[in-house]
Amino acid sequence: MITKFKAHGFTVFSDIDMSFSPGVNVIVGENGTGKTHLMKAVYSACSIIGKNLDRTLAQKVNAVFMPDSIGRLVHRTKGRSSGEFTVYRKKEEDEKERSITLSLTTLGKAEQKSVNWHEDTNPEVTFIPVKDMLANAPGFRSLFSSKVLPYEEIYLDILDKAFMPVSRGLSKEREKLLKHLQIAMDGKVVNKDEKFYLKNKTGNLEFPLLAEGYRKLGLLYLLIQNESLIKGSVLFWDEPEANLNPKLSSAVVNILLELQRMGVQIFITTHDYVLLKEFDLATTPSDNVLYHTLYKENDAVKCASTSVMSEMSPNAIDDTFARLLDTEIQKGLSDL
Repeated sequence: MITKFKAHGFTVFSDIDMSFSPGVNVIVGENGTGKTHLMKAVYSACSIIGKNLDRTLAQKVNAVFMPDSIGRLVHRTKGRSSGEFTVYRKKEEDEKERSITLSLTTLGKAEQKSVNWHEDTNPEVTFIPVKDMLANAPGFRSLFSSKVLPYEEIYLDILDKAFMPVSRGLSKEREKLLKHLQIAMDGKVVNKDEKFYLKNKTGNLEFPLLAEGYRKLGLLYLLIQNESLIKGSVLFWDEPEANLNPKLSSAVVNILLELQRMGVQIFITTHDYVLLKEFDLATTPSDNVLYHTLYKENDAVKCASTSVMSEMSPNAIDDTFARLLDTEIQKGLSDL
């Protein structure tokens, strides 16, 4: 379980300290407040937990962020500077937190320090990017491994997850989630020769011909089916609402809440009022949901966290809808 994230002089963060829920973490904020940067940094740290992985945190961060040079990830100031971020995690049996820190300089020097971060095996960690990749799956992985492509490594990572074989003997809870997704998509996902199809009564529909919103549900279907999302795993999802009809938001939210009840820790970013409200209405007292608002104050990014959606402040999403409602009321009154 990821417990905290601290950063000083890293990308947009001059100085920030965030604590997370073991369940669902909903991250909101205006463009440029570092929502995706936060998730990419934490995801990178989670991706190198395994002792046998021949990868440093600096290498993974460089592949995930794709800056011109790793020193470009230092918070922009005049002259030479430095920055760092630290990710903290804790296992159920641990008394103390484990941590890993990446320190950077604008000259490109990178130094990694860790406290009991690495383990014999790497836990399941998944990052779903905004851009869908399932329609581009055929040949992408082999091309990525042999050519220099202008793609962040998260796209390769998610395809590797999607192509994992289906697990045998799924639990009743997982079967139930898959049935919910089948109803929402009107079919189930199958893979043939590195191509994905939506299979239903009318036959197989190739993913490039499928609405992108359905492709997102299809990816979630695959991750549940192959047990990438199990107890102790971590899911990062950047803007689930992108290209998703608001009508399907309820299905996504209910599945995410059920996954956290099964022990999956979840991080999502969103700009969508409907998705926020669906969480607010579907959350039960026993659920662990925390809302994090990233905002700028005197050009510094700050964070405010709450377990109650209505108490989020500042909330640019809510403020925008309130402004639209006020404008509609005023226009209606002027037409009388």
